[in-house]
Amino acid sequence: MTQETPSDPALAGFRKSIDNIDAALIHMLAERFRITQAVGEHKAKIGLPASDPGREQFQIQKLRALAEEADLDPEFSEKFIRFVIDEVIRHHMQAASK
Repeated sequence: MTQETPSDPALAGFRKSIDNIDAALIHMLAERFRITQAVGEHKAKIGLPASDPGREQFQIQKLRALAEEADLDPEFSEKFIRFVIDEVIRHHMQAASK
């Protein structure tokens, strides 16, 4: 993989910051999925359903409010967290079927 090296120091600095943030996001998502995997296994063990619509809606509303406070488009934040939640539920369903 090749990476264009900008001759503009400001652009290079911005890109380095973006790369660092992307790496942090990946690590945070990995940790989140490790924890939610444990939740899914626990739910399967005690017979709870894979999804909890009330909790999901609460989280979505809470994160929309945080997005607004952070000047992030709440529609984007909802789409993002909905994608994450849907993946978690899929993993929980897999754990329940084992």
